[in-house]
Amino acid sequence: MKSIVLREIKSFFGSPIGYLVIAIFLIINGLFLWVFEGEYNILNTGFSDLTPFFTLAPWILIFLIPAVTMRSFSDEKKQGTLELLLTKPLSIWQIVNGKFLGALLLIVMAIIPTFIYVAVISSLGMPEGNIDMGSTIGSYFGLLFLIAAYSAIGIFTSTLSDNQIVAFIVAVFLCFFFYFGFEGLASVIPNISSIIASLGMQDHFKSMSRGVLDTRDILYFTSITVVFLSFTVYNLKSFKS
Repeated sequence: MKSIVLREIKSFFGSPIGYLVIAIFLIINGLFLWVFEGEYNILNTGFSDLTPFFTLAPWILIFLIPAVTMRSFSDEKKQGTLELLLTKPLSIWQIVNGKFLGALLLIVMAIIPTFIYVAVISSLGMPEGNIDMGSTIGSYFGLLFLIAAYSAIGIFTSTLSDNQIVAFIVAVFLCFFFYFGFEGLASVIPNISSIIASLGMQDHFKSMSRGVLDTRDILYFTSITVVFLSFTVYNLKSFKS
């Protein structure tokens, strides 16, 4: 599996895609958080916290992660190398996990530079250092789990077609639905709104952003990730047979 992870990382950084993903994520966040006027501008909120970043990041990642994962298996199908990959002395689970971890590591690399935001916000606090670290750490953990779930969805959709654009569109739709769709449904069905909202990623991400790492939230994101990776394995087994 390690060879698959290294292969994925090398392919990301052997072409402009790895650098573009990191640059695009940081530039878009930087512009909205520090330059553009609006509700996401940290300097205009009057509070020394990173709430605008953790509100904006999931929406950017809805498009960015599918762009990274869309080639995972669809490109292998298109080039006719999937059959060769499946004949390697690795289980299908190891191949899928290798692709998944490769994409996950790339997105985590894009998140790491944002730690500088914590230092900047801390220095701007009154008094200096006045920042809710519990909420910030919880939000970063929530973002990590969210990235894992998005990546699993993207890996799964890449097995549905040899067309990368199709894989991208389906992944964006599923990520959007799981993050915002249940919140939308909850607003139109008020009688059971709390139950419906709890099925979506946004509800659990917000819960973790409060600085409390509830096992229910961790279990939810882990379940979504494992389910979509299982779907990926099933599709590949069907292709192999």
